[in-house]
Amino acid sequence: TEQRRARDEPEAGSTARCRSGSKGEVHGQEQDPEDLSEMLAAGTKEVHEKAENTQFVKDFLRGRIRKELFKLGAVALYYTYTAMEEEIERNRDHPQFAPLYFPAELHRHEALARDLEYFYGPEWRNQITCSKATQCYVDRIHQVGEEDPVLLVAHAYTRYMGDLSGGQVLKKVAQRALKLPPTGEGLEFYQFDGIHSAKAFKQLYRSRMNELELDMGTKKRLVDEAVKAFQFNMEVFEELEEIGKTFQEDVLDAGMPVHGAMDGDISKCPYYAAKMAASGGTAYMCQMAMVVLRHPTGQVLFATWFAALAGLAAWYLM
Repeated sequence: TEQRRARDEPEAGSTARCRSGSKGEVHGQEQDPEDLSEMLAAGTKEVHEKAENTQFVKDFLRGRIRKELFKLGAVALYYTYTAMEEEIERNRDHPQFAPLYFPAELHRHEALARDLEYFYGPEWRNQITCSKATQCYVDRIHQVGEEDPVLLVAHAYTRYMGDLSGGQVLKKVAQRALKLPPTGEGLEFYQFDGIHSAKAFKQLYRSRMNELELDMGTKKRLVDEAVKAFQFNMEVFEELEEIGKTFQEDVLDAGMPVHGAMDGDISKCPYYAAKMAASGGTAYMCQMAMVVLRHPTGQVLFATWFAALAGLAAWYLM
């Protein structure tokens, strides 16, 4: 696949630039809980609080959504979920992951594909590119799936439990702010048609995690990996934040007021950096981003990624 080729041909030195590739720090385990779900909640508490307090999550929950970044966020999610679900399928019979295999209930990449088709049109696959921060996340997921599949538990837990928690509230916020159809087009990522009760399903999922036959050392490695997953998510946010700074004036002109100034350094524009730097450098990348934004459809989907991280925050508090 196109994604697999991107993984097989990483940008030179890309591993060194993937900051979350370093060992995650485990926090909050002084009382040494033994249930994996409790260990994950305690061990990711600090990084979770950092994630939920990002300005972009706060803005999204207030309906301050810039559509082009929402669109780029959906692209990042598409690559992330495609990678994760490819590895889940590969390892669906692995004894330490099989009890958590719920493709009909949880898998998101097909829903994201439909969202991208709604926003980009039938040729959407030719219009998207995996960003540098997203590629780091994708590479880690594939590495885990190939070399240490038990760690997929941490990635699945981090993403799916967050999606289930805040999804419906976030869907309504995005639908209203972006003036999307009430029939759900463009927001299928949030729709879990195979789950009738999110609360009951989350309880089932946590109980299945707690029943996995894992020694304490493996559980601690899972907590480390969950911390990394949060860090990867925040790095995608940071990447989108930089390109978002170049969008500020255009968003205001487009009639989507964003309250508060953004006094960032617009000389940085890392989105699509890995692919575009060679052909034109930072100035070219930022220029192209501005051109895209000026199209009417160029204001549609960054909040999806922020929504997903906000969902993680909502899940943690539920």
